[in-house]
Amino acid sequence: MADVSLLVAAGLLLAIAFIFGMSRRSDRTVATGVLDRAAIREDRARPRPVTFSNVPRPSGRDVERSAAAVRRASGSAIMTPPIPPSPQVFDEEALGVTRRQFLNRSILGLFGLSLAGFGASVVGFLWPTLSGGFGSKVSAGSLGDVRSKISATKSPVYIPEARSYLNPYPAIEVGNAKKSGAYADPILAGMELGLVALYQKCPHLGCRVPWCQSSQWFECPCHGSQYNRVGEKKGGPAPRGMDRFALTIANGQVVIDTKTVFLGPPIGTNTTGQEAEGPHCH
Repeated sequence: MADVSLLVAAGLLLAIAFIFGMSRRSDRTVATGVLDRAAIREDRARPRPVTFSNVPRPSGRDVERSAAAVRRASGSAIMTPPIPPSPQVFDEEALGVTRRQFLNRSILGLFGLSLAGFGASVVGFLWPTLSGGFGSKVSAGSLGDVRSKISATKSPVYIPEARSYLNPYPAIEVGNAKKSGAYADPILAGMELGLVALYQKCPHLGCRVPWCQSSQWFECPCHGSQYNRVGEKKGGPAPRGMDRFALTIANGQVVIDTKTVFLGPPIGTNTTGQEAEGPHCH
């Protein structure tokens, strides 16, 4: 009987301890769960962060006690409202360039480079060449060689760099050229040297005017304009004679100045009286 009494007493003690333990832990379990001792010590040792409103954030123990107090008063469990996150402040310099900004700047940069390249090409096309080539002074060779070629072939000497033809001008006709008033002084100076430098372009629409060997005239194949040996208009729709360049003789070399184009003589100018010497080419 003593053993039974001891067993009963021990059972009662265990039951009382169990009931007491359950009553102590039930309010914590319902609210947020059970924290072990290590978690509680770590939570106490951790510094409390400050929210955007400068109010210290409560610890887990504080939240449990607050929940338990409210539950005792109302008889039901509540959820602690979440703490709003701190507002983020962005640094534009730290973020760098956005994709939209990069695309916009790239498009503007490419447009600017294209415009600059186009402008440079236009300026380069219009700007006269200062050393050599068309738009500057071009050497056409020695005066003796030029006259020899013209005499041997009975055709003008073509100078590609100057885009012009060299043809003789009769010395006895220089007086007629001066009286006509159709030529500027630089052109008359070249005539006195016995040569004219005729621009290859037709004054009508800019076609290159070839030399017709049979007629001994310049005849345009595009629209039929015709010019005599010294570039004075003889027929066709051209508004004037062939345009020309001034020329000089320097150290025996014929130099054509292509920087300035002198307009051809007006319609009706015929200082040499040369007519077609054979069939026309066009």
